[in-house]
Amino acid sequence: MTAPIVSFEFFPPQNLAASFRLWDTVQTLAPLDPRFVSVTYGAGGTTRDLTREAVATLHSSSGLNVAAHLTCVNATRDETMTIANGFAEAGVKDIVALRGDPPKGEGQFTAHPDGFANSVDLISALAESGRFNIRVGAYPDIHPEAASAQADIDWLKRKLDAGATEALTQFFFEAETFFRFRDACEKAGIDGTAITPGILPIENWKGARNFARRCGTTIPQWVEDAFEKAVRDGREDLLATAICTELCSDLLEGGVDKLHFYTLNRPELTRDVCHALGVTPRAKLQNVA
Repeated sequence: MTAPIVSFEFFPPQNLAASFRLWDTVQTLAPLDPRFVSVTYGAGGTTRDLTREAVATLHSSSGLNVAAHLTCVNATRDETMTIANGFAEAGVKDIVALRGDPPKGEGQFTAHPDGFANSVDLISALAESGRFNIRVGAYPDIHPEAASAQADIDWLKRKLDAGATEALTQFFFEAETFFRFRDACEKAGIDGTAITPGILPIENWKGARNFARRCGTTIPQWVEDAFEKAVRDGREDLLATAICTELCSDLLEGGVDKLHFYTLNRPELTRDVCHALGVTPRAKLQNVA
């Protein structure tokens, strides 16, 4: 089995301790030679400035290919494109373009009166500028706001037709979930190789379970049962490593060659899974301030 090509997602630090944690995470995972790393936005655009700072610092000091998340939430079109162009001028040409979650306390997304109405409009504007490589989100399980699985796929096709080149999926627990989604996408005329599985190493089962429920990810009963027993027996980390490694192995055996890891700025489990898959250190990170 050939080792996969990997990428990693980080979130921007909100205090000094979190800043040190991010740099530790980068130093741990950078030697695995990721094809890119991405930095998220918070719900409602709450970490917009922090994201810009983290992206700029990583780009200038790490030597990594950095992708910046960009959303439509709480900003005009001009404000959003100013942020995007600022990334480009700083040398950051990769964007993960998302509609974005509504601010906390708001039940649904409402477009800014002078903002982008949705992710397709944002992608079109980014593509028209000709300055960016654009990635988008995809949902193997039905998005909570989608009318159906087919509606999710139709929307993904619109995003790719608008100028995106790759889709990073929401996390899932079984490889068959991804394969069914990929097959359905290909049936709809989407190139399956443009869809990269998103992997969530489970550092904390309670948190992962709550996250899955919020974003509509199906939790198989066997996963619930296994973690319930593992937490009781103090073997949660061991089980998490085994489950994540097996999931990734199944994906690779099914023809996947790229994996995108949601690290939650806790790199140890991600590193251990990558090592188990044959992704070995290739370079050392230099000059991280």
